[in-house]
Order: sequence, then C-alpha cells, then structure tokens
Amino acid sequence: MKLKIEILSKIHERTEFDCGDTALNYYLHKIARQHITKGISKTFVLIDTANPTKIIAYMSLVVCEIYANDILHNWKKKYPQKVPAAKLARLAVLENEQRKGYGELLLIDAMKKTVSVSNSIGIAGLFVDAKHEQAKAYYSQFGFLSLPDQLDNLFLPLSSLVDNGTKT
Repeated sequence: MKLKIEILSKIHERTEFDCGDTALNYYLHKIARQHITKGISKTFVLIDTANPTKIIAYMSLVVCEIYANDILHNWKKKYPQKVPAAKLARLAVLENEQRKGYGELLLIDAMKKTVSVSNSIGIAGLFVDAKHEQAKAYYSQFGFLSLPDQLDNLFLPLSSLVDNGTKT
C-alpha cells in the first residue's frame, strides 16, 4: 500500500466516506469542496495510490485568530492582542481504518504545512478543537497544550512544531 496526501478533488468518492461521526461525514460529503472553492478552508485526503478515488482519512485546515491572553498566560505581554495561527478544523479516519496510524500521518502533515506557511506569513502555531476527552488525550501526546479558559481548545506553539522536527 502506497499512501499519498493530496487536496480533495472531484475524483474522490466523498459520499462513500464514513468515520462514524455524522457531522464529520456531512462536512466531507456536502461542504468541503465548496469551502475549497471559496477559499474558506483546504481539505486534504489520505489515499492509497492503488485506489486513488477512495478516501481513507481527511483533514481540513484553516487560518484563525485568537486573543493572546486566551492562549497562554505568559503570552499576554509578549504578543499583540490578536495572534494569527493555523487550525486543524477537522480530522477523520474511515471507521474500519481507525487505530492504524492514519490520523497521526495527517496530523504530522498538518504540522509540517503550518511550519511551511510560517516561512511566508505570520503564524504563531497550530490550534485544534478536542471534541471529547479521548481526542484531548490524543492531541496532548503530540505536545498540544490546553488553553486556560477554553479546555476544548488545544494549542501547539510554532516553536514546538519546529523543535519536534517538522521544520521544512
């Protein structure tokens, strides 16, 4: 099996994708391509090159802004009031392909893309919303930090991304 990450396109069979989460399925089936066209987000899919139309997993990345005092308390004085960042808005893996490391492949790719973008524009790090405790524990093992007043939001500073070897 040769895996490849590429931008979602018309050739990919979106309606066949089922990760077990209705909202994540709906986004991929009905909204992701529209968001790409409108420049709202970019959705990337993980495929097997032997079956390039089948989506194994996907992630959506967006740019966001957050207040510095919402990130980490020691950022209040070091950063302007609003801080630009990347956000991993969605990450999903086919239900029968979960727990095989595919989510980690996409997460690492999101980290690399964040570092790459930071070479051209200002980005303080990568955010992710952890929808439940299991997701929070998963992202925490990669160094994501809980935000003080927003426990579902996690943040990985750019310096941590570069230190973890994701520098491009």
